[in-house]
Amino acid sequence: MVTCSFLVLGLVLLAVQTTLFTLFPHWLGRPDLVFILLVFSIYKFSWFPGLLLAFLLGWALDVASGVFPGTYPLLALLVFVTVKFLTQNSPVRETAYQIPLVGVSYFVVQSFCYLFFTLSQPDLLPPWSWARVVQETCILLVAAIPCFILFNWLYEKIAKRRLGRRSLKRRSGNRFR
Repeated sequence: MVTCSFLVLGLVLLAVQTTLFTLFPHWLGRPDLVFILLVFSIYKFSWFPGLLLAFLLGWALDVASGVFPGTYPLLALLVFVTVKFLTQNSPVRETAYQIPLVGVSYFVVQSFCYLFFTLSQPDLLPPWSWARVVQETCILLVAAIPCFILFNWLYEKIAKRRLGRRSLKRRSGNRFR
């Protein structure tokens, strides 16, 4: 139930990102809300539901705005696996590294994508701009704070609702007689 809810949320964020954010001026920035949801799912979901959500969100991104088929699902799975390994048994409190790790992982993904596409299709890419990448990363970090608050509230609300249904079931007597 939680995975399906966050998949629907991801599809809504994808629609907002690909329709409304394109109307914003470039200097204002266009935060990647689906990437923020992907990193949030790394912290909250276990391996299988998280990988499923990462793949489906990457596939939806690929369908909506992919130039080279299969790159977004592969990137989403790589980000999920890498960040999950880095944060799985961390002794540091989760809230201390959530937002900075969003920025670092986004910056690394942007750099990796540019390097990959430079090697495969150098004619299609604009020149690399450190200022633009740093600006997009900072905008993403600012957008990640309210997004994480909203996603966490939604996650707890859905999880509490699931727990509430289970605890209301009545069992009478001994079932094994």
